[in-house]
Formats: sequence, structure tokens, C-alpha cells
Amino acid sequence: MGDDVGLIGRDEQLDLLRRLLTGPRSQGSAVLLRGAPGIGKTALLTETAALAEGLGYRVLSTSGVEAESDIPYAGLQLVLRPLDAAAAELAAPHRQALDTALGHTEAGVPDVFLVGLAVLNLLADAAAAAPVLVLADDVQWLDDATAGVLAFVARRIGTEPVVMVGAARDGHRSRLNPDELTSVVLDPLDDGQAAELLADRAPGLRPGAHRRLLAEAAGNPLALTELSRTLGASADPHISRLPLTERLERAFTDRLDTLPDSTRGLLRIAALDDSPSLPEIYRATREFTGAAAGAADLDPAVRARLVQVVGTDLRFGHPLMRSAIHQTMPAAVRHAAHAALAAVLDADPDRQTRHRAAAADGPEETVAAALEDAAHRAARRGGIAAAVSALEQAAALSEDAGHRAERLLRAADFAAELGRPETVTRLLDQALTGPLSRRQHATVVWLRGSFDEGLRSHSSGAISLTALAEEMAAEDPALALRILWSAAQLCFWSDPGPDGRRRILLAVERMGLDELDPWRLAICAYAAPVDRGAYVLDRARHVVPVVPKEGDDGRAYRMLSTATLLAGGFDLTRAFSAAGGAPLRAQGRLGLLARTVGADAWSALVVGDLGAAIAATEESRRLARETSQTMMYGLMTATAAKLAALRGEQDSALRLAGEAEEIGLPVGARPVLATASTARGLAALGAGRFEEAFGHFRRLHDPADPAFQVALRLTTVGDLVDAAAHCGRLADVLPVVAELEEVAAVTPAPVLHADLRLVRAVLAADEDAEPLFAAALGAELSAWPLTRARTHLVYGEWLRRRRRSVESRDHLRAARDMYDALGAIPWGEKARRELRAAGETSRRRAPDARDRLTAHELQIVQLAAEGLTNREIGQRLYLSHRTVSSHLHRIFPKLGVVSRAELRTVVSTLR
Repeated sequence: MGDDVGLIGRDEQLDLLRRLLTGPRSQGSAVLLRGAPGIGKTALLTETAALAEGLGYRVLSTSGVEAESDIPYAGLQLVLRPLDAAAAELAAPHRQALDTALGHTEAGVPDVFLVGLAVLNLLADAAAAAPVLVLADDVQWLDDATAGVLAFVARRIGTEPVVMVGAARDGHRSRLNPDELTSVVLDPLDDGQAAELLADRAPGLRPGAHRRLLAEAAGNPLALTELSRTLGASADPHISRLPLTERLERAFTDRLDTLPDSTRGLLRIAALDDSPSLPEIYRATREFTGAAAGAADLDPAVRARLVQVVGTDLRFGHPLMRSAIHQTMPAAVRHAAHAALAAVLDADPDRQTRHRAAAADGPEETVAAALEDAAHRAARRGGIAAAVSALEQAAALSEDAGHRAERLLRAADFAAELGRPETVTRLLDQALTGPLSRRQHATVVWLRGSFDEGLRSHSSGAISLTALAEEMAAEDPALALRILWSAAQLCFWSDPGPDGRRRILLAVERMGLDELDPWRLAICAYAAPVDRGAYVLDRARHVVPVVPKEGDDGRAYRMLSTATLLAGGFDLTRAFSAAGGAPLRAQGRLGLLARTVGADAWSALVVGDLGAAIAATEESRRLARETSQTMMYGLMTATAAKLAALRGEQDSALRLAGEAEEIGLPVGARPVLATASTARGLAALGAGRFEEAFGHFRRLHDPADPAFQVALRLTTVGDLVDAAAHCGRLADVLPVVAELEEVAAVTPAPVLHADLRLVRAVLAADEDAEPLFAAALGAELSAWPLTRARTHLVYGEWLRRRRRSVESRDHLRAARDMYDALGAIPWGEKARRELRAAGETSRRRAPDARDRLTAHELQIVQLAAEGLTNREIGQRLYLSHRTVSSHLHRIFPKLGVVSRAELRTVVSTLR
């Protein structure tokens, strides 16, 4: 037994929770207790709450209820109830998002991440007065929206005086299980602990009963307590063979059978109700039994310790009690109880509809239509999971086959938005059991490829999707465009071949879209980044990025940013990414934001703005993981590997490349594999392993290799020729260079043209090379500093090897200084070695902010240097303003600065 608590066998877990509560107030933490039913999770939460209150914490709590698991934000309502007054002080967009989510107002759909930021700021502000403990019991039954918000908060409380402790039953899926939570598994009590507990709870047991109960309870504290009440009372000789959970439920229902009829009726209503309100339960019980119901009817259940009354709420002693009552009710009785609840819920139409649906024993179109309306109301509040459940139930109650299929497909579309492939598959399989229209069949095919960029699901790939889009173009142009967009995206992630790409182009041209339409430009860029590169860049330059209007969701700019990236217009990509990111951040649409920021990261990396690339890559990678975008996470992990290679961080580069390849290889995700191969090549090139580097870069130009990607290869020709020149393989790259010269005649991609100017000089005979080097340096390269630095380095090497050391020094010195400024450390060191060989020594490179700060800290510094306040930075990065302040408090000493004005100087040196 613990020294100051009444829990037996839980000293280790209590010590952990005590350490978290008594730790530094500048740190937060999140813990998830896991274990079987009855193992003691709720008891630990109760002890944690008591300990926290004694330490001056403000305790906020919620609990999942199976009957409420489809009500969006039902669990969050309980957490935030004590903070209602403070919520009025939130920034307007956060207050509106929270009010909409909780049903206080009607507005646009609040993204769960925007609601999460509102809750994070509420908790952080509350914690300024006293540290906060958030308790969440039965997490497995929390509604998805609440679980999503709590998971969001759990990932961001590391620098807040907030502790979160959840409890979840083993074997159940929950979103509240991110990597940042410390998972604590509660094991059964050992024999000595079990005996101690049993002696305390049932001291009068005979030795034989004592031994039998210890064996049957298997160290489960609830079983030791509850089975001791019923041991020997059951006449069923097979009861000991039942699983422990079922035996516990049987123990509860055995106690239920000893209660008066009026009490049993009341408990049946309570078990099905999705509210703990006693007045509501009494009213529904009167409807159910035809007799008055009140406290006198409840007393026997309280005395039997099945329930307890807290204020005007009724709470079951354990969730198994509720489920036991539910499962033992005959179907007719259960339907009648739901009908009774529906009869008293006129003031709450959505809950009333759910109970009407549960009371139905066959198809009922009026109820199905009401459920469909409720589903769309839930979706408007951000309760997408609730919408899926309501639409599936509506489909089951549909009298018309067409309505049934349409509701199942809408549910599947919502499930795809949630990132639940297993639910999408199940709903589509249900839809296929009935007759479907052509449009519905097309929707089924399209939705099956909604995950992993369609790489796993579309076995016949882009060609079959294009055919489907062509088939639907006249009947449903909007659906046809979405399908064709999926086909075009597959051209990026896989390779349908020239015929497949041409067919997509023909299909989008037949749709008659405006030439500046972002969908058209993006589809063209994805399907044919070379052949349509000039077209895409020319049209995109006519779209001027502006401050988004209210209601603009940023999707158009997001599509333009990726379209211009694939066409090689990295300057445009960065402009469109900045314009598209603003509304996506404001609306909390972090899934699309991950892609928009990712496009900016890739572009910044190619042009050599490594400071911006480091910050954007970290953010995009984190957001992709948080929004369950596996392939996007893989691509940004590979991008992080490429950055690490350029920075000379060999171990990190290879580790990240390996992680990315583990994601990309099973499905042949070409951009992931191409970027990972580039990272490996750069790591080898920077370390002087030229033959190895050549092998990695050569893969990107072999159409038979899974790392071949038609757009991304255009940024690597300089690396390939550099490696080949240093390992005597220039003859082997001549066919690749010749092919890319032909490509350059078609596409204006600036980096390709800049690289080819240098490559021509490297491949030329000595008597022809010098004017080509001069031409390469004379070209406009200010926007491509990495290429300019490489040109100086290669030209300087060329001069020194021809014994023109004095002439070489100017170029080698320029290369050194540029690489140092860019943060490409291995290449800066290479320029130093070449300078030494040319007779000139160099100072060591001075470390800068990129060396001293983490990627996350670098992003905060850049925003602070732009003049953003802590609150504004928090809104941009989905952090509380107090977390931003904590970061800056640690950053200033690292950089040796004392003010934000000095930060601007530090950041300016990175550009």
C-alpha cells in the first residue's frame, strides 16, 4: 500500500505522477494510463486529482461515455465548463471557433486544430494563475473531436505549467495516443498485493473461497472487489470460464436483479442516456415505466454502490456497469427506453433524432432524413466523426436504395477527411451491396484511393482514374475534376508513362476551364511538368498573390505553389506559398498547410535559403505527421535528410534518408525515394566519397529506377556531373546531359538552365571551357546562390589545377564566403582546402543561428525578427504565446542577444 494513499500495488505509478505534479512549473507533461477494465485507472486518476489539489493545481476533468462518443466536443464541454468566463477573453477567431464547436453559435466549420489552439491558450492563461491538471477518463469513448483537441494540446504543453493525465482501456483505438504522451501500462496486482486487497475488502472469506477468488480475479482490483460480493451466489457452473470482463458485467447484472422494478427501469434509462442529468433521467423514466420516478427509486442503486449522485448528475460506479445494463436489455425494452428518451428531448433535436433512430426496428425514412440533417449540422461544428456515424445510421434506416447509397458515400467522404481508411473501405463495401448509379460507382472508385496518395489503392493508377473522369465529365463536372486531380497527383507520386500523362492533359483541356484556373494549372504541372512547364509558369505569372479575402480558404494558392514548384518556378512557389499559408493558418487547416509549407521548404532548399528551408521543413514534417499524411511526412523527412547533408550532418542525413525510404519503398513513392537518394548523394559528395555519390545521383536519371521522378531530377544535374568529374566518370554522364539539353529546350526551369551552363564548361575541352565558365558566372544567378557558389568553386578548382593559382583565389574565396553564408558547411570547407592548395589560408567559419538553434527555435526567431508579437507567433505556429515566450527566453542567451532588434541583425545574416 502507498504511504499516503489507499491504493495497493500502484506505488510506482503514483511516484511518477507525483514527480510530474511537483516538477518545475515551467514544464508540462502528458501521461496516458492503459490497462484492462477494472485494473485501477480511475482510482489512480482520483488519487492524482487529490494530490494536485493539495499542491494548488486547478483540476479540470472529463470522461468518455460510450453513449456520447458520437456527439462532437461532448467531452470538451466538461473540461472547459469552469473556464467559460475566461473564454470570452480569447482572440476573436479562437473565440468564434470554440463557440461554434461547442454549439453556442452558428458559423463556418471550425477546424479541430483551430479549436485546439483556442483550448491551448485558455489552459495556458489559466495556468498563469495556478498550474492546471487535465484529467480524461475512459479516453477510448471520448468523441473524436475532443480526443483530437486533447491530443493537439498534449503535443504542446512541454513548456506550460499544465499536466494532462488520461486513462484508456486496452484494445480500443484512440486519437489521444501521440508519441509525445508517456504511456503507462497498469499490470495486474501480484499475488501478495491481491491478497492484501482482498483481506481489506472481504475479510470474512473462508480460505477456500479466498483461494478461488484470487485465482479467478487474476490480480484485477475491481474483480477482487466485485466478485467477492457474488462468489458462490451464481448457480451457473460455467461462469468461471467466461472472460473476466464478462464475469464482472455478470456480477453487476446479478446485483441489478436484486433491485426493485422501478429502480431497474431508472437505471436502464440512465444507461442509454447520453447525459447524466437526473431531472432528464427522471422524466424519461416516467415516460418509460408510466409511473413517477424520483430519488426514492434511485436510493437502492446508490446503496448497492452501482451509482452515485453528484449534484444533479447521476454517475455509474464503473463504465462496465453501464455496458452490462445495456447488453442485458432485451431489444424491445431497449427500443422502448430510447423512445422514452426521445419523447423528452424536444429542446435538443439532434439528441432526440439519435434516440429516435435507436428506437427504430426497421427502415424509417423520416428518421433517416433527420439523421442526415443532424450529420451536416455536426460537420458544420467540426464533428466529422459524428457526421460519419449519423450518415451510416441514416443509410441503415433508408427506405430508398438510392438514398441509402448516397448517405454511405457521403459518410465515406467524411471518413476519408478524417484519415480512416478502414472506415472508408467498410462504408464503400456496404454501398456496393446495393444498386449504384454511374456517378456513385465513380465516387466509390475515387474514394478507394483517398489514402497514401492513391499509391496503395489504385492498382491501375492514373490511367483508370482519367478514364473515370472522362466518363463523368458531362454528368458531374465537379466530381470529374476531383477525380482527374487525383490522377494528376499520381503522376507525381508514381509514373504512368508518357501516354498516361498525355491523356490527363487532353482530359483537362476538354473540361473548358479558364487558362488561369488553379486546378487546370496544377493538373498540367503534375501530369507534364516538362512539356507544360512553360505554359504553367507563363500563366501563373499573371496571377498576382494578394492578401486573401475573408472566406478564402487558400486552396487556390496552395495548388499554384505546387504547380510552379514542379515547373521549376521556385520564386513563384514561395510567393504563392506565403499567400496560401495565411488563410490556412487562420482557419486551422493544417493538412493543407503542411503541403503549402512543404512547397516553400523545397523551394527554399533548392535556391539556397537554408535558414528558411530548415524552419519550413520542420514545420511541414510536424504538421504532416500530426494530420496523418504518411507520404507527405515521408517526403518532408527526405527533405530534412537533404538539408542535413548540405549542412554536413552526415549521421542525421543518413538516418533521415533511411526513415523516408522505409515509408516510400513499399509503395514506390518516387518523390520520397528521389529526395532520399539526393540526400545520400549530397552526404557522400560533401564527405568526398565521389564514386558513392555518383551512384546515388545516377539513380535519379534512370527511368527504370524507383527514384526516377521527372520533375525533381531537373534540380540534380549539377550534383551528378560534380560527382562524375571527381571520380573519372564524365563519359558516363554524357547521355544524361544530352537528354537534359533537349528538356531545357522545352522547359524554362531556371535551375536546370543554370546548372547546364556550368555543366557545359565542365565537359568542354580546355580551350573552350574558359568562356563557358565566364558565361555561367555572367548569367543572372542572384536568385540561385547555391548554383553561383558552385560555379565559383568549380571554376576556381579548374584554374588551380592548371597552375593558375593566383587567378583561382578570387573564385575560391567567393565560393568559401558564399557557402559559409548559406550554411553549406562541407562545401565551405572544401573551398578552404582548395584555397590552401592555392597558397592562401582562411579563417574558420563563425557559427551562426542555424548552428546554435533547433529548427523550431529558428522558425520562432525568424518570425520574431519580422516584428511579430509572441501572441502572433503562437497563432502562426499553433503554440501558446507563453510557450513562445519560454522559447525566446532560452534563445536569446544562445545567440548572445538581449533584444528583438538584435534578432533582426542575426536573421539578416542568414539571407
